[in-house]
This record gives sequence, C-alpha cells and structure tokens, in this order.
Amino acid sequence: MPGAPNRPPEKEPELPPTPAVPEPPEKKVLRRLVPCRVALLLDIWKGAPNPDLMGPYDKAEEAFAAADYTAALQSLDRLSIRFHEPRWPSIPEPFRLLRVAIPAPMPPSWNPENALAPAQREALRARREADEQVLLARGSVAWAAAHGVDVGDWGARVEEAARILGTEGLVPGFYEQIDAVWEGLRAQVPRPKSATARPPVRSPPPSAESGTA
Repeated sequence: MPGAPNRPPEKEPELPPTPAVPEPPEKKVLRRLVPCRVALLLDIWKGAPNPDLMGPYDKAEEAFAAADYTAALQSLDRLSIRFHEPRWPSIPEPFRLLRVAIPAPMPPSWNPENALAPAQREALRARREADEQVLLARGSVAWAAAHGVDVGDWGARVEEAARILGTEGLVPGFYEQIDAVWEGLRAQVPRPKSATARPPVRSPPPSAESGTA
C-alpha cells in the first residue's frame, strides 16, 4: 500500500533435513568387500594376486566374519590405497573405483562442493557412492556370468536399482536391490588365493659313485 516501507518478502522457515536412517554396518562392509573379492579374481592376476593386496583383503574378511565391521572397513581402506599404487596400472573399469580417491591439489575455494551446506555435501557424496555401486555391481555380475557363475536375477536387480536411482533417487528400495546382489555374489564367488612363495629348489643328494674316487 502507498507509504508502506519497502520490506523483502518474509521467508518461510527452513525445515531441518530429515535424519537418515542408520544403515546396518555389515551392509556397508559388503558393498566394498564383495567387489574387492571380484577385483582380486580378475584375470590380470593370473589366479594369484600379490600378497601385498591379499594381506588387507584377508584381514577384512576375517574382521567381517568376526562382526568387527570397523576393523573390516579399516582393512578395506588399506586395500584401496594398495589398489592405487602404480604397480597395478591395468586394473580395469569399473574396479578402478575401488582405489582410494586422490583429488588433484587445488585451493579450497576452487572446489564448488565447499560452498554447499553440510547436508547438501552429504547428499552429493551418498549419490556418488550409489552411482559407483551400480557400476561395480554391473561389472561384478558381468564377470561372474563370464566365469560360469549362475547369476540368476542379479543382472535384473542391478538394472532395477539403476532405474530406481534415476527416477526416485536414493530411496531404500535402491539398496535393497544392490545388497541382494552383493549377498548373492559373496555366496557364489570363491575367495581369491594369494600367490605363495615357491619352495627353494634342493640340490639332489650326491650319488654313491661320486663319494669315492
């Protein structure tokens, strides 16, 4: 109305984000442990992955079996660092996603994610992990099918998860599909075995004829 002071429109109060439902820790471990199992069975290792890779992997498996999920994740973190070493340049996609992420050095102000609110950064991280889960599950199922494993409906579950993620976002139904694939692969795909050191070659014992002149 005339003469009224100019005031910006009142903003509606922002509602706090809905807290995420805590996920079972064993599911978080399986989503990394099983694709690592498949990665260590790839043909590039010729059936015997390097002990430097198998060490943290075996510890992760043992910790998972003991329900020590924190230790399992720590071992998987060590394995992801090992995967990134320049000794293993031939790890194919999508299993290169298992390597630890080392971003290019840049000032914090150059990273647009730093300008986001904490809840937005967390949502972005969760969505990125979900996209990677689709790629890893798809690649793992393809490897299993090519190596004589009965994959059943795992491929269909991966594609259903991808559809849910693309149309509904990161809803509980997404990980219900993905986790079923990881559980099936863990039950059907054997654990990799480490390369073992060859026993030293022993010289043959001297013959009786060579004992005397």
